[in-house]
Amino acid sequence: MKEDYYDILKIDKSASANEIKKAYRKKAIKYHPDKNPDDKAAEEQFKKAAEAYEVLSNPEKKARYDQFGHQAFQGGGGGFNGGGMNMDDIFSQFGDIFGGGFGGGFGGGFGGQQRRVKGSNLRIRITLTLEEIANGVEKKLKVKRKVQAAGTTYKTCSSCNGSGQVMRITNTILGRMQTSSPCPTCGGAGEMIDKKPSDADAQGLVLKEETVSVKIPAGVVDGMQLKVSGKGNDAPGNGVSGDLLVAIQEEEHSTLKREGDNLHYDLYVSLPDAVLGTSQEIDTVTGKVRIKIESGVQSGKILRLRGKGIPSINGYGKGDLLVHINVWTPKTLNKEQKEFFESVRNDEHFQPKPESSDKSFFEKVKDMFS
Repeated sequence: MKEDYYDILKIDKSASANEIKKAYRKKAIKYHPDKNPDDKAAEEQFKKAAEAYEVLSNPEKKARYDQFGHQAFQGGGGGFNGGGMNMDDIFSQFGDIFGGGFGGGFGGGFGGQQRRVKGSNLRIRITLTLEEIANGVEKKLKVKRKVQAAGTTYKTCSSCNGSGQVMRITNTILGRMQTSSPCPTCGGAGEMIDKKPSDADAQGLVLKEETVSVKIPAGVVDGMQLKVSGKGNDAPGNGVSGDLLVAIQEEEHSTLKREGDNLHYDLYVSLPDAVLGTSQEIDTVTGKVRIKIESGVQSGKILRLRGKGIPSINGYGKGDLLVHINVWTPKTLNKEQKEFFESVRNDEHFQPKPESSDKSFFEKVKDMFS
């Protein structure tokens, strides 16, 4: 099971933004690659801390994590996509934590690594039916993204000599501090445009429409964001492409209502059918099924169809389909019908006699959430 972000940084859920930042800085300094060369365990701890901070330092992502846990970022929506992050990503995104780059005081830079510029991310929203969410689906999406134009060539940046960074020495009360920042000439890429076609922009990129295949796992939640790596905009030169972020929107179903992994269905039963019993077809996310209604069924009874709900996004089985029985009382009657009900008004079989098994409304609500 994936480690809790709060446990990684050793903080409480009530920690302030400043406390989160301090906790991450402490952890990152302890496991920094320059202090732990060739130590894979330290590098893994360094990555975990960066991933935790990337989520908890963002109010929107933190709120989603607090509500849904790691499942809120299934498919990579958390930012770094778990252990698949690389050190360049961490150095480029969190250099500000150390006041101008990770190089300060740790052996002069990023362990010799050149910062790779990343292209911008693209965002797209797709609407899924409840059936698609329940069964999983593969979608073909048309995306307009910037790609490197054919014929574009690059040359080494003369300002940073291809390193992508400019270094400066600052005298402090603690001694000389060496810091680094992205080269302002090339934006940290280490390369500059040499030649480009006329239809390319200043970075040598052109807009192109592509069809991207996205596999949506079963059980996704409205508002969840999936990441398709490398399908955002290209970066110039030797940079890495951005990502395509796919936001999930759930389409309202005509008869089924979702609540977590469970589904709810309101079934209306006529008075004769409630008295005599019947069978009826109802909707499920895998098609229609026929259920039996016992004679004497009471309005408010809940029938539970186990495993007929939504699969858990974490793979913990499926939810249930809860069928709510509503006995429909006629509002208008003809003369003969009125006479019939008048004749049985005082009959003992028509007098309410709730049994111990006939639970109250509050007990039913409690059972529904248990």
